[in-house]
Amino acid sequence: MATQTAIPSASTRNSANLPLSANHNGRMKRPWQLRMHSLPVHSRIQRGSEETLSREVSHVTANTSTPRQKSWWKVRLFRGMINDVKRRAPFYWSDWRDAWDYRVVPATVYMYFANILPALAFSLDMFAKTAMSFGVNEVLLASVLGSVVFSCLSCQPLVIVGVTGPITVFNYTVYDIITPRGTNYFAFMCWIGLRWSLLMHWTLAITNACNALRYVTRFSCDTFGFYVAFIYLQKGIQVLTRQWGLADPTSAFLSIMVALLVLMTAFICGVIGNSNLLQRHVRKFVEDYGTPLTVVFFTGFVHIGRMSSVDLQTLPTSRPFFPTLDRGWLVHFWEIDVGDVFIAIPFAVLLTILFYFDHNVSSLIAQGTEFPLRKPAGFHWDLFLLGLTTGLAGLLGIPFPNGLIPQAPFHTNSLCVTRQVSDESETGEAKGHTTRVIDHVVEQRVSNLTQGLLTLGTMTGPLLVVLHLIPQGVLAGLFFIMGVQALEGNGITLKILYLCRDRHLTSPSDPLSRITRKQAIYFFVAAELLGFGATFAITQTIAAIGFPIIILLLVPVRTLLLPKYFTQEELSILDAPTASPFTMESVGGNFEEGQSISPFSANMRIDGNDASSMETFQHHDSIERGEARNPQRPAKDLHQRASFRDDAGGDNSVSIEMLRPSLSGQVLDDGRDPG
Repeated sequence: MATQTAIPSASTRNSANLPLSANHNGRMKRPWQLRMHSLPVHSRIQRGSEETLSREVSHVTANTSTPRQKSWWKVRLFRGMINDVKRRAPFYWSDWRDAWDYRVVPATVYMYFANILPALAFSLDMFAKTAMSFGVNEVLLASVLGSVVFSCLSCQPLVIVGVTGPITVFNYTVYDIITPRGTNYFAFMCWIGLRWSLLMHWTLAITNACNALRYVTRFSCDTFGFYVAFIYLQKGIQVLTRQWGLADPTSAFLSIMVALLVLMTAFICGVIGNSNLLQRHVRKFVEDYGTPLTVVFFTGFVHIGRMSSVDLQTLPTSRPFFPTLDRGWLVHFWEIDVGDVFIAIPFAVLLTILFYFDHNVSSLIAQGTEFPLRKPAGFHWDLFLLGLTTGLAGLLGIPFPNGLIPQAPFHTNSLCVTRQVSDESETGEAKGHTTRVIDHVVEQRVSNLTQGLLTLGTMTGPLLVVLHLIPQGVLAGLFFIMGVQALEGNGITLKILYLCRDRHLTSPSDPLSRITRKQAIYFFVAAELLGFGATFAITQTIAAIGFPIIILLLVPVRTLLLPKYFTQEELSILDAPTASPFTMESVGGNFEEGQSISPFSANMRIDGNDASSMETFQHHDSIERGEARNPQRPAKDLHQRASFRDDAGGDNSVSIEMLRPSLSGQVLDDGRDPG
């Protein structure tokens, strides 16, 4: 984690007693502005300094007086949504301009396949368990709705929105409960989404309920991510076991072979991409396009030789742009009893709980601390948009879309521009050991929108014919690779691997090695696995509709129960905030962390024209980006512009000159000059 240097105050007076002063525009300056203009010279970084900054926008912890505590019963309606829009609006056009980057192309292709193929496999699951109520076209349209709305209007366009495993469980569980009563399934789902859940989402967004996300840490996210990964693995197994009842044993065995080959091939492509094998451009091509090409190859592979005579089960499709069943896209929500309208309320509560946690956790992981993001987040506004898409999905009779795990963090990772940093000796010669570090993330809206439009094009007749050729074994293999990739980076998996290592061969620099009570690691992992087991177990029963409650209970368990057994030092190592304080400013910062102020805070406005205000903020976070091994690099300045207003409506302005490391002599992994 990057270290943050506090800005020394120029006065010992309390900020509440500082007078207001008018600037050249006649506006009154706030006390913090007066302190910034009076900073001593030694606290500034002169232009041309050799200090390396990991981000173009540095995060700064302000040495100010303790903020006034607000009464918990006072809810400032719409305040979170308004601040989210104010923070993100100055970057809206740059979100489109910044898409002029090569990384957008492989990210778009990868996310198209990573989003559509699991969604199609989920459609196969719902097709079988809801009597063909949901099919390929319904799932594709739900993905299009989520991608178009969130890529164009959201404050967090990196988050991929579509059909997830948990909502699949929700849909067919509701079907099993409602249809025996003779209730119209689509009308009932419409009332869940359009009337009740939409209202609940908007109520949560208006009342700033996303502020509770500051209590969501890696403990909750890792447990939920572990659950989602196992859902992918389970669905892959279910697709294969279904082959035994639909076709002959030869077809079933061939499907299993194809699924395992897809898993191994895609996994090897990922290993090559993260290794030092082959040339850089070949390595990046394999990493970027390995999974899509694997799907294409094995779709044709089953037609080679004697395999062409085997009758493999493929993906069922329907007419282009038409629902799977003989109905229109507009649900007749009035064809339902009045009593059923109110029965839909508890189902809507469970759906809202699921989406509140699932979508926001997807957003947190997609904007995790490992990604050096520069643009602010906005959780309140995006929850409002999620309510809108939930209502529209209910009206259209399609699955409710929300944030995807693991596709959302995969999307951000695919947009990372990386470079290789070599260990150097005292004489400046390379030792041969290289480390791959992230230079920056291409934050834009085009990749999300484009993959959504490609999904819409998939609903056309010719492409539906192509989809019909994909063997179900290939879809099962894709489920396996998505689950394995999600498990690889999960915190629970990493802790289990640490516990399984030979302690004599474990590096003492590993953070977990600093914990003196080794049983604390065992107990923490056991708590995470217990939460995962409870969630996974309930989804295998008729009570699966209540699994969102188990997921939500993970937050108070971490906040209230775990601190009674673990020390604060142990929790700081075992657990950590999911996103950086910069990202979490939308919800008031991270749990158990001091208040931090970044240039994109709602309390300040950055203006590149006012260069006399302040030259830069000091920030030493080279270790976070792996640059501490070779800090002697020249720096070049970069100006950033943004506009914000403080919570009280006052107009605050300050200029920040940011430094970006010049990486001459190094080449980014996508072949471009990082300078």
